[in-house]
Order: sequence, then structure tokens, then C-alpha cells
Amino acid sequence: MTVITSAATDESRLERVLGPMALVLFGLTYLAPVTVFTTYGIVTERTDNHLPASYLVALVAMLFTALSYGAMARRYPVSGSAYSYSQRAFGGHVGFLTGWTLLLDYLFLPMINFLLIGIYLNTQFPDVPARVFVLAALLLVLLFNVLGIKMVERLNVGVVGLSMLLVVVFATLALKQLTTDPSSTTPGLIEPFLPGSGGLGPIFAGAAVLALSFLGFDAVSTLSEEAKSPRRDIPRAILLTTLIGGAIFIVVSWLGALVYPDWRAFSRLDSAGVDLMASVGGTLLTSFFVAVYVVGAFGSGMTTQVSVSRILYAMGRDGVLPRGFARLHTRFRTPWVAAVVVSVISLLALVLTLEVVATLISYGALAAFSMVNLSVVRTHLFPKGGRTAPTAGEWLRYGLVPTVGFLLTVWLWTSLTTTTYAVGVSWMVVGVIYLAILTRGFRRQPPAMDFTESE
Repeated sequence: MTVITSAATDESRLERVLGPMALVLFGLTYLAPVTVFTTYGIVTERTDNHLPASYLVALVAMLFTALSYGAMARRYPVSGSAYSYSQRAFGGHVGFLTGWTLLLDYLFLPMINFLLIGIYLNTQFPDVPARVFVLAALLLVLLFNVLGIKMVERLNVGVVGLSMLLVVVFATLALKQLTTDPSSTTPGLIEPFLPGSGGLGPIFAGAAVLALSFLGFDAVSTLSEEAKSPRRDIPRAILLTTLIGGAIFIVVSWLGALVYPDWRAFSRLDSAGVDLMASVGGTLLTSFFVAVYVVGAFGSGMTTQVSVSRILYAMGRDGVLPRGFARLHTRFRTPWVAAVVVSVISLLALVLTLEVVATLISYGALAAFSMVNLSVVRTHLFPKGGRTAPTAGEWLRYGLVPTVGFLLTVWLWTSLTTTTYAVGVSWMVVGVIYLAILTRGFRRQPPAMDFTESE
């Protein structure tokens, strides 16, 4: 295995404190088991109550990509995720543009959690403007992240526990309703997994939006420099996060499609989870759901801000972004400057809608996923300087698997809306212009850092 050498000093290095269980908990908190309700109404409408089919398609696509992330994390156990991987595989220019595209979803992920906190708390306290809850959550998340990764790790355990409790309670009540009081309008058990009258198009369009639900495995890869044994634990945590999260999403959406088949009856698409809970558990479960959902969104907001701040930290440390982004807090050893910048950008939650934010996140995520799949092929089969002929097993593991992952993510990527493409392409154009300025008309490589990792 290639060992990566480095010139990073102890002052600029993150602290290794995370074990395998903490990494999985981080990933699950990041994707949040209750995130199935985030886009529940939006995607249910797009697929005409075939949300489970979209989740199944998304899970299959994400499993191939998760394997690619694991392969790259094992080879390069460094902070930076898709940015670092594509930089190593294709060079600084491609690495920068991948990181720039990845920033689109990472910068919007904390925002979507603050937006959801405002939406759901407003359903219970309609006299209080949603923006008040948004601002309060934003400031609390910033405080916890400045205090350090250990603080976030402790909170993750409680967040995942509460989220799982809610999922179990909902599943139990839904099954009870289906077995004791089945409705004449209840669809067949496998109907939610089958294409509707619109065929496969709506299913893949829904799956494209749902890509944001699986960003927990990508987030795990950003903690490679804070994991105790990154080459062993990061790939395992990535795969487990994807499988566990996908299973939860499919089961919950399937039960929801059975107990509430008429999505047109939702009072609001962006808070459809409230109507769904009320249908199986009444006011008590609805209140419990909102409380747990807000806690889960808060936990996801913390972990998403941790991840994006470390992306900015890595790019600032490289000199690709201003080096102020790599500044660590003198006491807590956290990238506080990057965290503050993310919080400022998250103020857009006061003016953007849930659907717009969700689709923009998926645009950046799918683009980055595609590059990670290609990075596996380049790194392991066609590395710089050449290598001996790959074995049959290597062609399968590092050729076929990432190629399938690449094709699936591109397929989902083409299913997004025209508005999403307009914003996404504009973001990439800005990145190209900035890169041209940074490299003096592409005549030199962007700044790159020599990472240090020991076994």
C-alpha cells in the first residue's frame, strides 16, 4: 500500500479521537434516520406514492458509490472527501473543480436542517415565525461545533437513539393499523415498489432528489484525519452507514405509502410527516414526532457543519481557498473560521424553499459521487507512472464496480430539474473563473498539500 508522506505540523493536524462506532454514529446522525420525512411529501408527489421504489433505486446506486469511497479512503486517509480523492487521481485542477462542486451540497446541508427546524416547529407554534427557530438553531449549532468534535460525538448518541425510537414507534403503529383496520384504499404490499402510470421516469427523478439522504457516508470520509484507524474503520463505517440508512428509509417509506396512499390530502408537502404521524398515532405521536424530528435535524445540522468546515479547512490548508479557512481554535483545535463562514451562508434558509435547497444539494452530491467513482478507476488501474497489469479481481473491484457506480449516478443526475441545472452550472462557471484567476490562466497548478498519515 502506498504510504502518504507529509509536512504538516502538529499545530495544523486534527486530533484522532474517533473509533468505528463513533464513525457510524456520526454517519447515521448526518443522514438522520428521520430524514426520510424531509422530502417525503415532495418525492411522494413526484412519484405518485411510489417513494419506496425511488429509495430502492437510490440505495442501489449509492452502494456502488459507497464502495468507491471506501476504496479511496483506504488509499488516502485524509480530510477532504471527493476533493482530496479527485485531486490525487486527476491533479489539482480537477480536484479543485470537484471540491467546488461538492461545496454546493455541503454548504446547503446545514441550511436545509435549519430550514426544516423552522418549518416543523412552526406547525406546532404557528404564532412564532419560522425564521426565529432557524436563527436559534443556527447559533446553537455553531457554538457546539466550535467546542469540538468530542462534544458532537456525545450528542450523536442521543440523537440517533431518539430517531430510532421514533422510527420503531411509527413502524409499530403503522403495522397495527394495517393489520387491524385495513382501508379499502390501501395499496398492495408491493405496489409502492412498482412503477406507476408515469413509468420509470418519475421513479428515477425521485431517486435523484433522494441522493441527499445518503450523504452520511460521504460525511464519514471527511473524518479520516480524526479517526483512530482510518484505513480500516472509514471504509467499514461508510458501507454500514449506507446499508443501515437505506434499510430505514425503505421500510419507513413503504409503511407510509400503505397507511397514507393519497398524497393529495397532505396539508403541506414540506411538512407531510406531520400528517403521516397524525394518521397512525394522533396528536400525541405528532407532537413526539415534531420533537424528535427537530432534535434529529439539530444533530444533522451539527454533523453537516462539522463536515463542510473540514472541507473548507482542507482547501484552505492547501491554499486553494484563503488560508484563513485553515485556522484552528487555539483551545478546542477546531476550524472555527470555516464554521462561522458556513453559518453565515446558512442564513439563506430564511429566504429559500425546501424543494430548491433539496435539489441543489443533490446536484452537487451526484456530481461529486461521479468523480469519486472515476477516481477509483484512475488510481488503482491507471495510476500516474503506470503499474503492472491488474489482476481479474482488481478489474472487478476497481474497474467494473466504480464504472457501474459512475453510470448510475450520472443517470440520476440527468433526472434533476432545469432550475437545478441552471443554478448548478452557474456555480461551476464561477468555480472555473476563480480557478483561472488562482492559476493565472491555468498556467500553473493550484496549490496542493503533502499530507501526512502513518499506519
